[in-house]
Amino acid sequence: MANLREPLRFRREYVEKSVWGGRSLERVLGIDLPAGKRIGETWELVDRADVNSVVVGGTFDGRTLGQLVRDHGADLLGRSKPTPDGRFPLLVKFLDAAENLSVQVHPDDAGALAQGGTSEAKTEAWYFLDAGPEGGVWCGLKPGSERAAVEPAMGSAAIVEHLAWWPVKRGQALMVPGGTIHAIGAGVQLLEVQQNSDTTWRIYDWDRVDEATGQPRSQHVAQAAQSTRYDLSPRPPVGEVFLPHVTGAEMAPLARCRYFGMSRLRVTAPAELDTADQFQIYVAISGAGVLVTLDEGREQRTDIGRGDTLLVPAACGVHRFEPLGDEALDLVQLQATG
Repeated sequence: MANLREPLRFRREYVEKSVWGGRSLERVLGIDLPAGKRIGETWELVDRADVNSVVVGGTFDGRTLGQLVRDHGADLLGRSKPTPDGRFPLLVKFLDAAENLSVQVHPDDAGALAQGGTSEAKTEAWYFLDAGPEGGVWCGLKPGSERAAVEPAMGSAAIVEHLAWWPVKRGQALMVPGGTIHAIGAGVQLLEVQQNSDTTWRIYDWDRVDEATGQPRSQHVAQAAQSTRYDLSPRPPVGEVFLPHVTGAEMAPLARCRYFGMSRLRVTAPAELDTADQFQIYVAISGAGVLVTLDEGREQRTDIGRGDTLLVPAACGVHRFEPLGDEALDLVQLQATG
């Protein structure tokens, strides 16, 4: 069996969202979208029972992410841990909100355990790619909000009055712990990293109607009430503050929790990094470059440019980014921390 010591590129999964999706990922990231469809999300890395990222090119062409976790877990994950059911621990996506997303909440670990069944915990973080002049997000309850006032407002427009509103702009990031009520506002495009979960409890959907049924879209008020945490203070978006990192690159820490970390890398000259025995995910948001790795002394060169996502297995160890041209190679770096 071949060792897993090469960067991995995966087939992009397009998720049509006719209610709120758009086509701005073409403009913001240069992504080719399926014609005539309103794409709300593209899943860049996913290991779920119903959808699984497929490798494109290289030694492992055609293999799924789930297969690689099962067959090459030590090489791929290193000291990072899979989910309890043996899957890749993170899900990475781009998101385009042409219209407001629903007001919603995801359970944290305790909430998912209490709900049981198929409920899964989901903490996430957003890196904002664009937002327009008036773009923003609702995230967290306003200070002083209490259960006695919030729960009766669930299911109606009244819930919005209890939410903190944050204007956002390109280059900012926001951590969204499980249990936080939130909604992404119209005009925002972002990169999201999250726990490997697909549990969303919809609280309010702006009185929209499901086009297929002609009925209001379903809401999950009881589950949302169980999942909402009142001990979390609202967190404002954070900006990029770059610090020296390695020769040729500087880094801006953006978000970190017990599940994952998110940082920005700006590469202006050849920069050598190390996986430190855990997989690394690199998402290019501008510029172009080459990722150089070694496999048994043989140099491998992998192109990376705006809109690309590469998964670098833990076993790759030392690797090097080389920017092309005069423009910096701007990356978002993601990794598991659990």
